[in-house]
Amino acid sequence: MPTETVKSKVEDTSRDWASGLDELEKTPITETRWGRFASRLWAGTWPKALALVIVIGFWQILFLSGWKDPWALPSPLMVWEELAAYVPTPDYWTAIGITMQRALTGFALSVAVGSLLGIAVARFKPLRAAIGSAITGLQTMPSIIWFPLAILLFQISESTIMFVVILGAVPSIANGIISGIDYVPPAWKRVGAVLGMRGFQLYRHVIMPATLPSFVSGLKQGWAFAWRSLMAGELLVIVAGQGSIGALMQGAREFNDAPRVLTWIVTVLVIGIIVDTLFRAADNKIRRSWGLDQE
Repeated sequence: MPTETVKSKVEDTSRDWASGLDELEKTPITETRWGRFASRLWAGTWPKALALVIVIGFWQILFLSGWKDPWALPSPLMVWEELAAYVPTPDYWTAIGITMQRALTGFALSVAVGSLLGIAVARFKPLRAAIGSAITGLQTMPSIIWFPLAILLFQISESTIMFVVILGAVPSIANGIISGIDYVPPAWKRVGAVLGMRGFQLYRHVIMPATLPSFVSGLKQGWAFAWRSLMAGELLVIVAGQGSIGALMQGAREFNDAPRVLTWIVTVLVIGIIVDTLFRAADNKIRRSWGLDQE
């Protein structure tokens, strides 16, 4: 019938228009997302690339000026060649493995001790009055000052390095938790109490999630202190049979092998950047979950 035919054609045309509009709407969204990603990638890459170019350029100018002999200050090309030749060797990766094992072990122990200490100090006022200021004082102390005592206590051993790494990281982690608990809104605690949460349950479901941003900040700072303490320890305390980054770097220094020394400096810098990227990703995820990411 003519009326039904016209109605059918109108419906087909409407569907075609709708599908066409859908395609038009999808394309800009996809392009916008890719454009946003490319823009973010470029915004995060070009400052680092520019800084790298400036540093290498200044380094090259310093080398060409003859300020120091090449055996003391090699050129960027010499260090690059050393890096390219040394990275594929087993010694390079074995040293990184030993150092990272120490770092992760010391940091894990520091997180456990620092978390328990921070919760205890934040919860019990007499304990805070007794050692609260001491924790901040320990955080400000240079980690290298503990090595003479550590060597007396543990001789030249792995325990010496672990002792200093833990002492360097624990205060920052504890202070991060203490600060986070102090800034939990009282209303949140009252809501938890109304819901029947007491003691461990209140800490698990209300207080600890609320302290997460401060805790991650404390972890990041604690890692920085632990990493610095570890590098100082490996340079000062050479454990027999443990060819760590610090031990091999010290050996290169004794043989006046400046390209090898700078190779290890570059390696430590790269490891630090990678770890910082991981912490930044965790922080961004927390910000998104809290609705603080505006993008």
